[in-house]
This record gives sequence, C-alpha cells and structure tokens, in this order.
Amino acid sequence: MTKPKVFEKPTGVKDYLPHAVAKLRRIERSVLDCMSLWGYEQIITPTIEYYDTVGVASATSDQKLFKLLNQRGTTIVLRSDMTAPIARVVGSLLKDKPFPIRLSYHGNVFRAFEEEGGRDAEFYQTGVELVGDSSPEADAEVIALAIASLKAAGVPSFKIAMGHVGFLNGLFQETLPGLESEQEALKACLLQRDHVGYRDVIRKLSLDSAWKRELEDILRLRGGQEVCAQALELSSNADAQAAIKHLCEVWDVLEAYGIQEHVLIDLTMIGDFSYYTGMTFEGYASQLGFPVCSGGRYDNLLAQFGRPTHATGFALKTTRILEVVEESEEEQERCLILYDASERKRALQDAERRRAQGQTVVTVVYSPEDGEQLAVKQWNGAGTIAYRGTEYRYTVRIGKEAEGLA
Repeated sequence: MTKPKVFEKPTGVKDYLPHAVAKLRRIERSVLDCMSLWGYEQIITPTIEYYDTVGVASATSDQKLFKLLNQRGTTIVLRSDMTAPIARVVGSLLKDKPFPIRLSYHGNVFRAFEEEGGRDAEFYQTGVELVGDSSPEADAEVIALAIASLKAAGVPSFKIAMGHVGFLNGLFQETLPGLESEQEALKACLLQRDHVGYRDVIRKLSLDSAWKRELEDILRLRGGQEVCAQALELSSNADAQAAIKHLCEVWDVLEAYGIQEHVLIDLTMIGDFSYYTGMTFEGYASQLGFPVCSGGRYDNLLAQFGRPTHATGFALKTTRILEVVEESEEEQERCLILYDASERKRALQDAERRRAQGQTVVTVVYSPEDGEQLAVKQWNGAGTIAYRGTEYRYTVRIGKEAEGLA
C-alpha cells in the first residue's frame, strides 16, 4: 500500500470551507429552533459507542460500520446513526422520564461505503425522535415537523413520499407464503427503486397470473388519499389492511395540519425492512435525485435497551441540503476597521461596540502596502471595499493615514 500524499484525505470525507460551514450552521440553527418550537429538546451523544450495544442495534449493516479497538481490546464503532444512541439514553439516563419523550439532535455520523460508490463516509444529520407514542397522530406529527424543518432549512421545493412496511409484508405473505428468498428479492428491488428488476423477479416466479398482476399493481399505488382505497381492494391480508387503515388515519391528521399538498402515498416506499416496523417516509427536493430526509416508525429498537416502547422519528440529511439552499446575504455583512497604530485603542473599542450590536468586524492595522490591497466595489448600490480577497460592506478608517486611503 502506498503512503498517502500530504494533502490527501480518506475516501468519502470532505473539508468544509468557511462559506459552507456558515451555511451549514445557519441551517442547523434554523432547524433546531423549529424543532424546539414543537417541544423537542436537544440531546448530544458520543461519537463513539460500543459495538455490542449501539453498533448491533443500529439500522446500518455490519459491513458499513467503522470499527475500532480500544486499549482493552473491546470493539467500538463510530456512530452510524443517531437513533440507536438516543435509544440507549432513553433506556438508561432517561429511564424514569415519563412517555412521550421528544428529543432533537444534530451531529455527524459515519458509514463505510465501497470506494467506487461516490458516497460520503461522514455526513451530518439533524432530526428528532418521538418515543412512547404509537398513535397515528405521532406519525403525522413527525411528518409535519419534517415539512416544517425543510422549510426552516430553506429547501425551496420538496415532496414527502409515505409508505408502510406492514402493507408489503402482508401482501407478500398473501401472495408468496413461505417463499422467503423471493420476498427478499422483491424487497431489495423496491428498496433500490429498481422497478424494472422488480418486474423481472415477478416474471420468473411460478405463480398464477392473477397473483403476478397483484404484485405488479403495487407499482401504481402512488398518489393521494385515493391510494388507500385502491390498496384496501388489492389485498385482503389482515396485516396489509391494518397498515392501510393506519396510513389513512395519518393522512387525516396531515389534512388537519393543512400540509397534505406536500405529501403523497407511495406504497413501494419501504425503508429498511429489518429496522422499520410501520409507517416510513422520505423527502425529496425538486433539485436533487436523492432524499434529503427520511424517517418512520421503529417499535422494536427500545426493547434492546431494556425499555420496550413505540417510537417514530426522522433525520434531515443536512449536508445534502447544502446543495439546494441558496446563499444568504447576511454572510456578506462584514465591517473592516482600518486604523493607524497610534489609534489602536479607539479602533479596537469601536470594533467591540459594533460586535456587541451583532456586526461582524475585522480589524487591520494600516501599513503602506494596504493602499495596493484595497479596491472599491459596488454592492447593491453602495460602495464596498475588497481587501485581501474578502469583501466588506462597511469600512471604517481611523487615523490620519488610514483616512487618506482611496
């Protein structure tokens, strides 16, 4: 193995330059403030966790975990999501707190992907967990909050696709009883959004044409509340029927919120079958082909931490949102105070006064070279200064020589 060059980074990680960090932090603050208004309290968990607890409980497959050995030889992992660590806290430090519990978070997570996949190995999530409530109102609340959070983040246009694991489980039990490998093959195609592959698997099945048609018909179950009625007619399985009735109730609550125009029912949208137990959803921005948020119900996780209960939640993929949110003009609101050394005290006091008022201020002591570094520009009709590669909307000159600069 060749030694990495001095400027190289591991595959899948990024450096975020100041303008991107400012944008990321602005998104983070806006979203966490929004979540706080809905009654969610922020929690911070460690970056590293034990593999035998949080690692095995996470929704991430084992081969995608970053594993390390500590000095005692115990396997630890870099957290691959925020939900499993929060479940650990709910089952321990918050074991006496009554349900429901509403928690929010923001943090970096780590997943190992194949190098040729082009996916981030480290990325940021901002999300919530609503623990201890099994009602349709709870599922609708996290969808409504996801919508409010996307708006707070500045995502201009998006749609939420909502499905239910129980419907497909029930449908497959009805049409493919005992055929576990065939069911898994179909689930894998739906998880990858590979509808061509899904139809190909169906064609190879030794099934009556009516059953094949029923399996193919779910690809058309996408739309508004009318999809619920169509799905109820498609399968008579009790689990499938219960799942659809739950989705209908969630839809009714979303209508009461007045946000149904942002949501569509997509019964091919399944999430991870091994993790989610009920309603699942994904949010798509119109400018991206990848989801910018995802979530759903996971009623089995808390039992692994000694406090079995129902739970639902979502995570915004904050670093993906960076790609669709426009720059903010407030990032350019900078003041340059250029001063003579003899006027240092007055200049630094003026800078402190301006900072106390919320203004970004940079102070520079004048040198003869500054005359060549300064360039006057126009900014929204007002004169500004460009100094050493940075633009300042406001410029203050203190001292005789500094005042004389053009």
